[in-house]
Amino acid sequence: MGSGTDVAKDTSSMIVTDDTFSSIVAGVEEGRIAYDNIRKVTLLLISTGLAEVILFIFALAMGLPIPLLAVQLLWLNLVTNGIQGVALAFEAGEPGTMYRKPRKPEEGVFNKLMINQTMLSGAAIGVIAFAVWVWLLGEGYEEEWARNLLLLLMVLFENFHVFNCRSEYRSAFRVPARNNYFLVMGVIMMQGLHISAMHIPFFQGLLGASPVSFEIWFILFIIASSVIAVMEVFKRVRAARNKDM
Repeated sequence: MGSGTDVAKDTSSMIVTDDTFSSIVAGVEEGRIAYDNIRKVTLLLISTGLAEVILFIFALAMGLPIPLLAVQLLWLNLVTNGIQGVALAFEAGEPGTMYRKPRKPEEGVFNKLMINQTMLSGAAIGVIAFAVWVWLLGEGYEEEWARNLLLLLMVLFENFHVFNCRSEYRSAFRVPARNNYFLVMGVIMMQGLHISAMHIPFFQGLLGASPVSFEIWFILFIIASSVIAVMEVFKRVRAARNKDM
């Protein structure tokens, strides 16, 4: 305890400075919330990165043009997804955080659950994006215009997937917006930033972006929402299996 002797403090592993045992519980809870948020940000960044890898591997294997340019990949990973990743770190703790069993000390961030969600969401985004790329080229769209649409689609995928990452266990629809207003504002700001880039001449030349009609935006919006459906099914199936055990 903080009021203990110096000898006791020197040999202890933990010192409770306010002499209140309940502080230990509060400290453990804060530690769990911080660790959970690290996992959430990691899931978002790694899964979207995996999706881009899958998209490129499929395109190269099929002998198709590269789906996205280097500057477009940087835009996705450093700007649009970067804003969301920072905002996601402010996620509030989830109900039942203190009722979960302690994780094993030797267990890394990438446990079975993390690997499964990363692989599934990354594969879903990558495969769907590739299918859209194939369709656009097959319909005779110019590469520059097709990349513009694909870039917008990937941004929208990021918009939706970040809400999947707010919880590894609960439905995205059951996590209240009030738990992280920074994230809601970040998503809106990120989408607004990309739409603005599609209209500003400097960014049009830099990113190869150009404005699209509301109808096209809405179609891509619906396509991107599929990642929500995929992860909702995964969480429901996982919850049902754990309930049966």
